[in-house]
Amino acid sequence: MSPDSSATPEATEAFLRLLTQHDRWLATYVYSLVASAADAQDILQEVKVTMWKHFAKFEAGSNFRAWARQIATHQILNYRRSEKRRPSSTLDEEFIEAVAAEIDRRADTLDLQADALRLCLRKLPEAHRKVIVWRYYEDCAVEEIAAKSERTVEAVYRLLSRIRTVLNDCVNRQLNAAPHS
Repeated sequence: MSPDSSATPEATEAFLRLLTQHDRWLATYVYSLVASAADAQDILQEVKVTMWKHFAKFEAGSNFRAWARQIATHQILNYRRSEKRRPSSTLDEEFIEAVAAEIDRRADTLDLQADALRLCLRKLPEAHRKVIVWRYYEDCAVEEIAAKSERTVEAVYRLLSRIRTVLNDCVNRQLNAAPHS
């Protein structure tokens, strides 16, 4: 099942890295446009196989999500065409394409926000970054953070509030400064 007989280990690794990075997004995309979970799973499998077969045509450095969305949309539309014989088919192609475009638009916005947040987190003082990691990445309770940082619970709540404000302002500045396409 290689994209062609000359598939290199590097190409295989590149494909697997990109697929792994975008797998959850791809699954969410397919499942959001297909009513039956079993059908969505089948379509998702076909999408991944098709992506692998055509990976040699993917331009490195271009938008993998857009490329994957195009393949997924095509597979979903093929599925919908075959489903038209069933009376329960309610989504038409235009609707699927409109939803697909909106999902893409929102995904791009979320990607920009996530990038801005990562940049802003790196700008935080180390002590504040630790508090954010404990709270949001390690899911520590405020009481646990207070003990770890030798602060009172109230002080941790105030600190988290200040950090969230700083991050929110920073993210907004980053997004407003980013070139818009």
